[in-house]
Amino acid sequence: MVPVFTQGHHCVLKVHNAISYGTQNNEELVQKNYNLAVEECHVQNTAREYIKVWTAVAQTQDAFGEVPEIIPIYLVHRPSNDIPYATLEEELMGEFVKYSVRDGKEINLKRNDSEAGQKCCTFQHWVYHKTEGNLLVTDMQGVGMRLTDVGIATCKKGYKGFKGNCATSFIDQFKALHLCNKYCEILGLKSLQPKPKKTVVPKPKPTQPVTKTKKTIGPTLKSCMNKCPEDVLKCYRRLPVRFQSIYLERICCCQP
Repeated sequence: MVPVFTQGHHCVLKVHNAISYGTQNNEELVQKNYNLAVEECHVQNTAREYIKVWTAVAQTQDAFGEVPEIIPIYLVHRPSNDIPYATLEEELMGEFVKYSVRDGKEINLKRNDSEAGQKCCTFQHWVYHKTEGNLLVTDMQGVGMRLTDVGIATCKKGYKGFKGNCATSFIDQFKALHLCNKYCEILGLKSLQPKPKKTVVPKPKPTQPVTKTKKTIGPTLKSCMNKCPEDVLKCYRRLPVRFQSIYLERICCCQP
């Protein structure tokens, strides 16, 4: 067998639960310990296979540059230990940075501004597109371009027989919050944000000028000039304007 690590290589051994207390019997606790260890290996190594495919796509574009890598993780069985199952992976030396978070709410400048952070977001976008929104690699974190402790969210029914270890809501949150960067554009990924609808302002209809017509009440002086007696017209002229119409209506002989 070819050794996974050479002698003197720094590694991390992770134990997923402490079998010390509880009402469950030892066999059930061991089974739980095994299931947790296997799940972590399954999730991270599945994400690793996705990033391998993505790497082949990204490397066809010279402008893309270096591509992030998800390191492998291994299942370890220790029969003589009370907690027999654990995981083993390479220790990443340097500043450990979270490039993406599960709930999508944390504002992380290193995620948004760094090259590694932007490329991790592009990888998530590519996986989302590749799986038609049914699977998302999340919890992307590590040192530089080398990543570990990732998670996977899937739709409720899973994706092609695989179910992730993160809530389905992470997929919806990613779709709502992801903003494409230059690496998304290099790979030709389309924005996940809906295009704003164009508001069509209707052209105002031409308005025709309204001509105001002065309404006349009752007979007017002009209509009565040839019919009313002279004394009636004299009285009419002496009255204030507001009373003239009333006077004609009552006095004028030309009224029916």
